[in-house]
Amino acid sequence: MSTSAHERPGSSPQDAPPSIAYGAAPRTVAAGPDRSDILARYEHWVRGTPDAPAVEDGELSWSYAEVDALARVVTESLRGRVSPGDLVGVCLDRSAALVAVAVGLARLGAVYLPLGPRPGEHRLATVTERLGVPCLVGDPALLPASYRTGDTLSLPLPAEGANAAGSVVAAFRAGPAAAAQTAPPGTFYAVLTSGSTGTPKAVAVGGASFGALLDWYHAYTGARPGDRHSLLVGVSFDPHLKELWAALTSGGTLSVPPEEVRWDPDALTGWWRRAGVSIAVLPTPLAETVLARPWPELPGLRHLVVGGDRLRRRPTPQVTARVHNAYGPAEATVVTTAYHVEADGDDSAPPPIGTPVDGAVVCVTDGAGRVVPRGESGELRVGGGVLSLGYLDAELTAARFVAPPPGVSGTDRVYRTGDRVRMRPDGVLEFLGRLDDQVKVSGVRIELAEVEAAFEHHPGVRRAAVAVRSAADGVTRLVAFVLPVPGEPVPGTDELIREARGWLPEQAVPAVVRFLDTLPLDANGKVDRVSLLAAEEAKTDGTTAPEGDGAPRTPTEELVLRLCRDLLGSQAIGTGDNFAAAGGNSLSTARLLTGIEEHCGVRLRAPEVLRQPDLRALAALVDTRRGAADLAGV
Repeated sequence: MSTSAHERPGSSPQDAPPSIAYGAAPRTVAAGPDRSDILARYEHWVRGTPDAPAVEDGELSWSYAEVDALARVVTESLRGRVSPGDLVGVCLDRSAALVAVAVGLARLGAVYLPLGPRPGEHRLATVTERLGVPCLVGDPALLPASYRTGDTLSLPLPAEGANAAGSVVAAFRAGPAAAAQTAPPGTFYAVLTSGSTGTPKAVAVGGASFGALLDWYHAYTGARPGDRHSLLVGVSFDPHLKELWAALTSGGTLSVPPEEVRWDPDALTGWWRRAGVSIAVLPTPLAETVLARPWPELPGLRHLVVGGDRLRRRPTPQVTARVHNAYGPAEATVVTTAYHVEADGDDSAPPPIGTPVDGAVVCVTDGAGRVVPRGESGELRVGGGVLSLGYLDAELTAARFVAPPPGVSGTDRVYRTGDRVRMRPDGVLEFLGRLDDQVKVSGVRIELAEVEAAFEHHPGVRRAAVAVRSAADGVTRLVAFVLPVPGEPVPGTDELIREARGWLPEQAVPAVVRFLDTLPLDANGKVDRVSLLAAEEAKTDGTTAPEGDGAPRTPTEELVLRLCRDLLGSQAIGTGDNFAAAGGNSLSTARLLTGIEEHCGVRLRAPEVLRQPDLRALAALVDTRRGAADLAGV
């Protein structure tokens, strides 16, 4: 990737340059399809390589011509019912049907709004009502009542595949809807992001910024015809659009994984090998789990792009793929900055988030919106060609997309990310945390990420998370949750606090340190501090283990129960509870597998865990496998 740091005209080497950086100018591309028209770039490969595989799902395969035929069915079925600019909620999982719907909606000029296969009826009803979504596409059994009772149109799309729906319909709202929030002209897709009020916000992303992202991504990864791109990211998150269209606009193949690869690092790397994946995308927590394990033989995997959370692990020298730490809010079209993470880099600090992608403008500002010198921390603001068109709510857009600070050129607006960063002298950005993670303890403003980093300096700490507990007396206390390094002696609490005092003001030193085997994650794959605090408060309030059938009877049951409680952040769980019903998801399952292997030397598969009716049965399975391994002399 070619990027350059912008220096203010007339500055001298002695001057501290401002925290402004500019991505390289857009590249000159070879003659061919209109680069601003994403659909035309896809159709270029339909005409030129109609028999090349566009989607592979296990043993199943659909060529570019076959996917295009399916997409045309979608287009013709919805023509006259869906107009250009209409929001169409897509409730499908990763599959050939999803790809056909994405292409079909692009042909109609409709706005693709990915909601995921099972967004939950209450959430789905709230979102569709607030946005006035006229049409949903998905499994009819999972659609809200207001759409099930309206007109439905069956779409003849493939029902085969690892994640395919048994049937797909286009369902139209019955009765009057709320006033629709109109997508701005040129919107290619819209995506939901979390809101501070708990109600998701809808971001409108234009074809121009998305096309520029694809150009950068193709050049950055060297994407070429015949490459196999993973289609692994959850459909409700915008990186899946980068996966999907990056393949279709470069003559590549989309490889659809079975569901268990999102839970099981061994299953994931095995699938990469079988499917011949050459360019893969992973959410940060799952990537960290993969990078923590011995790297298998994967000669075909050239690039592993990681994003979604703060990356805290570097690849080992054995990792043969190039690992990239990508950062970007949905408001800036998936990726804003990227950094190639070397195996031999500085292990004392998390990898940076890098330098701006082509066409991006980034700057670091203080509370008054002024650009700060390099080396100082502040809020990251993003401008340039990567910016989305804004929210579907004009007031929200006006609040977050503002005029650029003095001295920043090349953009007429910037997006205030709310992320706290520092720009190094070489123009590389380091992510420090969210601005809203700052808290006041005894009158001192404290950044939680800074406290976490202080604990992570200790060689016996793999990761730390810090949460804020406000007592009834109004006193704010910090609680540190620490993951020790597997296989190493667990450091003492006094030792960790003594180490942290060397990095922090006294007010920032947590009063409580808890050791965990894993950290609970929220739906976006980020550390769930609410669950951590709920578990801590349960302990503080004297919550005890369930009695009778819920209490552990063997050492293995006790271990499995402890792992699951820590993972799900609930001390009320007993051995008679089902892991999935208690809140276990794909990422927490992956961490449970890792915890069992680290403590018991037993490697289970994700489906085995999820098939167990309760934690007692899971513990029995662990004992059985451990006994079989002992008999075999393993």
